Amino acid sequence: MKSRTDASGLTQAGDWQGLCAQAASLDSNFAPGFFYYGFDWVKVGDGRAFATGYYEPEIEGSRTQQPGYIPIYRQPPDLVRCTKADGTTGRGRFDASGACVLYFTRAEIEDGALAGKGLELAWAKDPVDLFFLEIQGSGRIRFEDGTVMRVGYAGQNGRDYVAIGRLLRDRGILPPGGANMQSIKDWIRANPDQGRELMRENLSYVFFKELTGPGPLGALNVPVTPHTSVAADPNYVPLGAPIYLGKADRSEIEGLWIAQDTGGAIKGPNRFDTFWGAGPEAVATAGGMSANGEALILVPKGVGARALARP
Repeated sequence: MKSRTDASGLTQAGDWQGLCAQAASLDSNFAPGFFYYGFDWVKVGDGRAFATGYYEPEIEGSRTQQPGYIPIYRQPPDLVRCTKADGTTGRGRFDASGACVLYFTRAEIEDGALAGKGLELAWAKDPVDLFFLEIQGSGRIRFEDGTVMRVGYAGQNGRDYVAIGRLLRDRGILPPGGANMQSIKDWIRANPDQGRELMRENLSYVFFKELTGPGPLGALNVPVTPHTSVAADPNYVPLGAPIYLGKADRSEIEGLWIAQDTGGAIKGPNRFDTFWGAGPEAVATAGGMSANGEALILVPKGVGARALARP
């Protein structure tokens, strides 16, 4: 908080000095007063929030290639930031002529664009499970011998994320409100050919790295905490700042959260993704989370006027 540049423009590094010093020595019994009196509680825009949920999934896998298993890739070295012919800068690769072009799509990667390059971190037993591991951005791979590898987000191919649940709703395949994670998985497994093509409509592809310490890690490179950490858009919310979610139609999300993560689908003001941990309860809560409410961003006392002045 004291050294990062706040992309949202709501705060400056120096704004947090006093609060960070106070928090370091504060008795936890005084936490309510610290948050109530030490911050301006402000709305960004109209403050009307929409929150989903994410969790740390566990999938079956292998450390070596097995029949029917598919690779879980590390980030490839040729995935770079470069300037394309149209003048836009973003993630891409240089082709044989030296021109910056878009990186391979999900379909191209699944069809072998990265095969044989030594990028395999592990192998997943089920492509559907791997697809949803990518959506979560981190998780655990349980191997045949009972050992577990924890993996985290290492990078993304620069292609736009497409929510396949929305596609199923728009096409009338799943009813409005019925496109939760489990219903999407069930449909894909019941319709394997159509399901494979549906997943490929999401051109985005996520690369992973092995995590050896506590995790999973959020965008601040620190472990995220169940029921506490939330993903937000750093263009509107200072990463590391507390957020209060209230007046919600799902009581589970109400309370203080900390903006410690980001996400490919978490874009715009007042869009949040709440973290619920690992295990069946976390899967059930996160997979069905779709909540509307109100968001208040907590910024150091005296700097709230910047938020009020933001369009």
